[in-house]
Amino acid sequence: MTTTAAEAGTEPAAMPRRNRGALPTPTPRPIRATNHRRHEVLIQWAFVAPAILYIAFFFGYPVAKNIVMSLQDYTTKTFYTGEAPFVGVANYVTVIASSLFPTTIINTALFTVGSIIGQFAIGLALALFFQRRFPLNSFLRALLLVPWLLPLIASSAVWKWMLDQDSGVINELLKALHLGSVPWLVDPNVALVAVILVNVWLGIPFNVTILYSGLQEIPPELYEAAALDGATRAQTFWNITWPNLRPVVSVVLVLGVVYTLKVLDIILGLTGGGPANSTQTLATDSYHRSFVEFAFGPGAAVSNILIVISLVFSFIYLRSNRRAVDE
Repeated sequence: MTTTAAEAGTEPAAMPRRNRGALPTPTPRPIRATNHRRHEVLIQWAFVAPAILYIAFFFGYPVAKNIVMSLQDYTTKTFYTGEAPFVGVANYVTVIASSLFPTTIINTALFTVGSIIGQFAIGLALALFFQRRFPLNSFLRALLLVPWLLPLIASSAVWKWMLDQDSGVINELLKALHLGSVPWLVDPNVALVAVILVNVWLGIPFNVTILYSGLQEIPPELYEAAALDGATRAQTFWNITWPNLRPVVSVVLVLGVVYTLKVLDIILGLTGGGPANSTQTLATDSYHRSFVEFAFGPGAAVSNILIVISLVFSFIYLRSNRRAVDE
């Protein structure tokens, strides 16, 4: 015998109505979760804000000020009058139309390419050499960092004495070998080569350090397998070492280009851009225009051209670095 709900004196349970045409009602996000998410975002910005302020003040402001200065007639008179008339791109036109500009472009390219080739070739050879185990390996690698630790102006002073035509130790050595003396720093045909050699010496520690670290990341099992297969040293290098080292190589080369483009201390200490502008680069030209001729507008224009060139290689570096991380 069955008893209905009415008979039992109880009301039937309300059945949910299904409306097929209506969209499901979105579940409201709990207020506590929203506040927690907002709190996390505020904490993230609190950590990032000091870095943003630092970059904006110490990097963004000088670059912006340099761009504005390159568009003004900014002279020594501006310091006490505060007047710097806007001249548009006249400073850039003056710089590019000058007879010195092609010379600085060519010298910058030769200086950068020569330095990068010398630094990378010697740095890679030394990194491969120090990959072997032998006594005093760590001590000799530490000695290679000495050029990196010395102030650039001190290194240039020492090299200026060593390359002196009359009393330099290098010419004394050449005379002892009956090779004659070389006017390293006073001959326009040789001065740029001398400056490149000194910059190569300075850049070797950076190349050795980064390339040696990259070599340590290559699994030794690959070399053991190559030895079991009877591979020669050349085959091992081209089939194992170079493919695994290629991401590091790209980073080293691009960073080396960026560092070399803005080299100023060494050239000023050795030759000052001479003789006859044979070692004048974009960096030294910007320095001479700004702080020797006090033509701050054209000097800023030259430095902005150098910044644009450096930015191009910086973007290449970022892409290479991202590719290295992905690989």
